[in-house]
Amino acid sequence: MDALHRSGCPINLTLEILGDRWSLIVIRDIMFGNRRHFRELLQKSQEGIASNILADRLKRLVERGLLTREDDPTHKQKAIYSLTEMAIDLVPLFAHMGAWGRKHLPVSEELSIRAELLENGGQKLWDDFMDELRARHLGKVLPPDTPSVLGRLTEAYLEVVNRRKTG
Repeated sequence: MDALHRSGCPINLTLEILGDRWSLIVIRDIMFGNRRHFRELLQKSQEGIASNILADRLKRLVERGLLTREDDPTHKQKAIYSLTEMAIDLVPLFAHMGAWGRKHLPVSEELSIRAELLENGGQKLWDDFMDELRARHLGKVLPPDTPSVLGRLTEAYLEVVNRRKTG
């Protein structure tokens, strides 16, 4: 094994990239929250990531090939972060993590509804979501009448939030 990695075990190698406290949260927020700018990721983080940690994770995720960073054509000082195919391939992992968390941990209804829909939707929904992410982040063209999985997940989340406010 080379000096950069503890071993060639695929689980170890994955954890070397994603095993810190924030990397999967950043990818989650880009994937499920459609947050593409530094400020959105910083200000809308429910977990309260610090700006220096966010900057470090974004840089590291770009270097590792999970994200790309491009200048935002609408603003000289902004960058747009996009998922790569490597990050999009994490959708099933997020679905399984969400299912595991719902089964074993005291999750909140509003923050677990998307995980429930992904779990119940299974591989077909994951594949549709990955295709949608490829369209949003990689430029893949989808048929014009393709329903939005992200829209469905967001709608379910907002429905629970609104019900809790009025109930």
